[in-house]
Amino acid sequence: MDIFLQQIVNGVVLGSIYALIALGYTMVYGILELINFAHGEVTMFGAMVSIAVLHLLLPSGLPLLLIVALAVGGAMLVCMVLGAGIERVAYRPLRQAPRLTALITAIGVSIVLQNVAMLIWGKQYVSFPPVFDVTRYEFAGAAITNIQIAIVVLALVCMAGLLVLVYRTKLGRAMRATAQSPELASLMGINPDRVIATTFMIGAALAAIAGIMVGSYYGLAHYYMGFMLGLKAFTAAVLGGIGNIGGAMLGGLLLGIVESLGAGYIGDLTGGFLGSNYQDVFAFFVLILMLVFRPSGLLGERVGERA
Repeated sequence: MDIFLQQIVNGVVLGSIYALIALGYTMVYGILELINFAHGEVTMFGAMVSIAVLHLLLPSGLPLLLIVALAVGGAMLVCMVLGAGIERVAYRPLRQAPRLTALITAIGVSIVLQNVAMLIWGKQYVSFPPVFDVTRYEFAGAAITNIQIAIVVLALVCMAGLLVLVYRTKLGRAMRATAQSPELASLMGINPDRVIATTFMIGAALAAIAGIMVGSYYGLAHYYMGFMLGLKAFTAAVLGGIGNIGGAMLGGLLLGIVESLGAGYIGDLTGGFLGSNYQDVFAFFVLILMLVFRPSGLLGERVGERA
């Protein structure tokens, strides 16, 4: 039971990160029916930029909370500009092109961003500075740190804020209208290009926060980290129902729990042979099962109201 609770805790933390990244996938798909495979690299940029700002400002003597706020704000700003630039340069000219063309472009953008990050920060792992002291709490035999608690709480706040934005604001109505029909939305006075660019920026901001979470959780970041994070977040989006915001949240949490339980229990049963080193296998095994038995996902794909 101790192992089970510990793996559940680890899975919820991982799943919260996957869910934030998956929201970017599902929002873009909800409006454009496009899988933005460069979204994982936007997450990586968020982690890298935040680390760079922290290393720059920590020796300055500024208040710690101000430094953290500047690091988070700087990462979000850079990623939002990056997301808007990707949409404007790579995707907007291809809206009427075949979907395969846009998919190949997304993969190309992903590779370009990886190499840009490699040129800026190098090929080595970059360490996340120890901003806060790590405190461990134990309950029922399971341990959780203050960093893990902060990750889960912040992820829940971001998810709740996004739901309010989409379903309770004028921008959210414009996003849902554009998802149903960009042409009809434009007749109602909505600028589809602006709404789509804003959607990319919101998804990029969430990806930046997720990147900071990954860096603080593992203590490291790397120019190639976005590739696997992006694939797992895409798996989470498919698991919950691509284009469905609630499905992305549910899929991310379930995927994180499946990974942790698989790495813990199956790793023990196989003497460590299929342990944490093979936890990625469990994520993609879930993806294969979902595509075979329920392609629309657990909550179903949103068609009429997908923003």
